[in-house]
Amino acid sequence: MRTVTRFFWLLVLLGALVGCAVNPVTGRKELALMQVSPEEEILLGKKSFGQAMQTMGGIYPDDSVNDYVDRVGQRVAKRSHRPELNYSFKVVNDSSPNAFALPGGFIGVSRGLLINLEDEAQLAAVLGHEIGHVTARHSVQGMQRSTFLDTVVGLAGIAAGEQYGDLASQIGGVTANLIDKRYSRDQESESDWLGIDYMVLAGYDPQGAIELQEIFYRKIENGQNTDWLSGLFRSHPFSKERLDANRTYVAGKYLDRSGYGLDRNSYQQSIEAVLKTQEAYELYDQALKLESQGQLEAAIETYHQAMQNAPTHGLLLNALGMAYLRKEDLIPAKRYLLKAINTDPDYYQSRMGLGYLYLKDRKFADASSQLKKSLELMPTVQAAYLLGEAEEAQGNLAQARELYQAVSQADANGKLGQAAAAKLKGLSE
Repeated sequence: MRTVTRFFWLLVLLGALVGCAVNPVTGRKELALMQVSPEEEILLGKKSFGQAMQTMGGIYPDDSVNDYVDRVGQRVAKRSHRPELNYSFKVVNDSSPNAFALPGGFIGVSRGLLINLEDEAQLAAVLGHEIGHVTARHSVQGMQRSTFLDTVVGLAGIAAGEQYGDLASQIGGVTANLIDKRYSRDQESESDWLGIDYMVLAGYDPQGAIELQEIFYRKIENGQNTDWLSGLFRSHPFSKERLDANRTYVAGKYLDRSGYGLDRNSYQQSIEAVLKTQEAYELYDQALKLESQGQLEAAIETYHQAMQNAPTHGLLLNALGMAYLRKEDLIPAKRYLLKAINTDPDYYQSRMGLGYLYLKDRKFADASSQLKKSLELMPTVQAAYLLGEAEEAQGNLAQARELYQAVSQADANGKLGQAAAAKLKGLSE
């Protein structure tokens, strides 16, 4: 009888939650297990966007390049189905060709994709496509159709703020799910066509969208291209059929393309800063590969070469400092991590590395300051565990317990999770 009663009330609860959400693009009602309002959509995207940028190397450190991409994006977004959203467009400092859209109008495009484009119309096509995912609420659709528990936990984690007790729900949770989301073929086609319409309304030649798709096709035509497969094509599946469908769409809808521009010269000039640092980041990528192969000395030497080519780029300074830290050469590690923070104070890994060094030096207050900032930028089990140790060393046992509890939950089967559980047990005895 109790089982029947619980089942009855579960049905009542689900009946209250299940409804129909209206798609802003099609105007059609869609079944939704849980409604996500526009306000919640924006909160979700805003909270996730900063963390998403952190996982990909942070924002590319050149205001002119970011401003240019934002101008193009805003121009296209104003012609979309949802021009009222406060769109944000940023360049991610990542060599992998990629672009992504988060709910509410938060859109990133990678440095690695920019250097593969040829004109502004192609950039407008990329951004228009991502805007299409936002206006059609493709990410939100997946959430609305997911299980009740997953949705509630996801939204709770986003809304939870920065209290240590909520770290378990924040670490690697909703942000990773949104970034790694695979769009269906139908969603990709819908975003292609929406993006083409938006860019044309903004004054760009739709041929730029076809050129973009042809670039994509060349990347997969002669075998698998690992950079593209691990980046853009992982979440945005591409095929020859998709290229042909877009050619047909443009040919059928946009016969007269007079007066629409591609803007080749302005594009090359506007991303000049990215092109100038291309060699530095090629060296950086080589060093990352060497380090992954266990060749730490060679990696450090290559990081130095990369840094000399772009001495004001915090990501390169951070990589060098972290490499010295892994080598346990602590003096240069601290030197380069401090330089990295002075150059880019908003990258989580530099703060975490410096926090660890302060912890080893028994400068516990300084360690706490750096580790708290790291967690604010990007919640990780590593920073949370280290902060637990720093708080414990200062006698802040309630905070330490909260942090260890969060780590033990977030990494239950991992080394840090088990170490945190042991620390927690020791503090409770």
